[in-house]
Amino acid sequence: MIILRHCESEFNRLYGLSGRDPSVPDPALSAHGQDHAYALVDELRHKNITNILVSPFTRALQTATPIARALGITPVITPLVRERGMYSCDIGSPASVLAQNWPHLDFADLPEKWWSPQPESDHALSRRAQRFREQMQQKKPHGHTLVVSHWWFLLELSGQSLENGDWLHLSP
Repeated sequence: MIILRHCESEFNRLYGLSGRDPSVPDPALSAHGQDHAYALVDELRHKNITNILVSPFTRALQTATPIARALGITPVITPLVRERGMYSCDIGSPASVLAQNWPHLDFADLPEKWWSPQPESDHALSRRAQRFREQMQQKKPHGHTLVVSHWWFLLELSGQSLENGDWLHLSP
């Protein structure tokens, strides 16, 4: 599978300027992040992606959208790959709001409040990543799956720190 950290969000941009949590729940991508998401289409177009799993956070949905459109794939909302509850950006939008903003996606199985409690423990994050690994091992062929997620979750999953918009191949 290919794992991809969402592109730069407004939270990332503001946090980078001040080093402080800017109190931005469920932020959208910054202008730079939006440009980067579109640039990823060319990078990932020939990777034989047939399935896209995406976190329900707005920044992940916006990162996945241009890739999904270019490949003709409808992303699957996958709350298991959400970010760890640590900062204001890790407070999500209610499922009903997401369904209004993304009417072409299926949020039917997403609880209204789906994000992690703050702070989410190391153990809870580790268990969630392990559940995801187990689910992916059962799916074949998982090699054609793109997972659009977040720094903490992808670090736990892969042991590697990814910058905004970075991606890599990973065996589940």
